[in-house]
Amino acid sequence: MKELEHAIMDYIDPFMQTPWIFVLVFAIAFIDGFFPVVPGETTVIAAGAVAASTGYPNIALIIAVAALGAFGGDHVSYAIGRFAFGPIARRLKPGTKKKKAFDWAHDALEKRGGIVLIVARYIPGGRTAITITSGAVRYSLRKFSFFDSIAAVSWGVYSGMIGFLAGKTFEGRPLLALGLGFAIAIVCAGIMELVRFLLEKRAKAREALAVAVPAPRVEDAAAPVPVKD
Repeated sequence: MKELEHAIMDYIDPFMQTPWIFVLVFAIAFIDGFFPVVPGETTVIAAGAVAASTGYPNIALIIAVAALGAFGGDHVSYAIGRFAFGPIARRLKPGTKKKKAFDWAHDALEKRGGIVLIVARYIPGGRTAITITSGAVRYSLRKFSFFDSIAAVSWGVYSGMIGFLAGKTFEGRPLLALGLGFAIAIVCAGIMELVRFLLEKRAKAREALAVAVPAPRVEDAAAPVPVKD
């Protein structure tokens, strides 16, 4: 893995000062979404560091193409899960361990899909596993796209700005960079969890109010009004 990463980075280095770097950042972020052996974060961080020291490439464009590539790659991974693994998973026998695990994954994504998708984007390999699982359990594509867009943009900003603002600080210290990534993911996930909690609380309050104040019955509404003589 390390040898492959170094080989890719050595290949990319001559393109750092050319417009091709935007194509390469997009392509690597895209492939990294479903084939997590290419250096997605490393490429964006390196491009951000070069942008800080030389003024080129444009850091905003690097972040944008990285986010778009990650978003597209995650959707390829979702499609692989839905059309390749989904039919197999749905044929699992009820009561088996694999079926229980499948059902658990489905319930977890339905309840906390947004949080899981955002956090997993910062875990190399983990993001591919969760996006494939999302497709396999037929998690709503609309919800998947919404939360994945948040994950991809935050990941692009995180990776690009690490290189741009603190590339030298994190050079040779991948655990520190990964720790910062987890911190950003947890903050984003915390915000999403708070919103989800407040929406659920509001929905429960409405349900309780509906039970306490029942709607008028049709027969009562249709009953004739007595007329005094």
